[in-house]
Amino acid sequence: MRKRFPKPRPRAPWRIKKLALLGEWKIFVTFLDGTSGEVDFKKFLFNPKTDGTVFESLREPDEFAKAGLELGAVTWPNGADIAPDAMHEEVKKNGRWVL
Repeated sequence: MRKRFPKPRPRAPWRIKKLALLGEWKIFVTFLDGTSGEVDFKKFLFNPKTDGTVFESLREPDEFAKAGLELGAVTWPNGADIAPDAMHEEVKKNGRWVL
C-alpha cells in the first residue's frame, strides 16, 4: 500500500489566501498572516514597457478578470503571475500597491 502524503500548502506569511476583483485592473488580496489590501495594476499594464509581454493581454478586462491563485500567488491562464512577496511588502507598508 502506498503512503499518502498531504497536498502541499503554502505557509509563508506573504502567500495569498484570498483574492477578489475590485473592478478593472484592481484586486483585493489577503495574505496568510492577515495582511490585506488593494493592488492596482492599471499603470503597469498600460505602460509601453509591457507591450509584447505576457501582461499585454491583461489590458482586456475579461482577461484580467481571469485572475486566480496558484500556490499563494496571483496568476492568469496565459502564464502571467506577480511575485507575492513584493506585493506583501508594499501592502503591509502602505495598505495598497500601485504597480
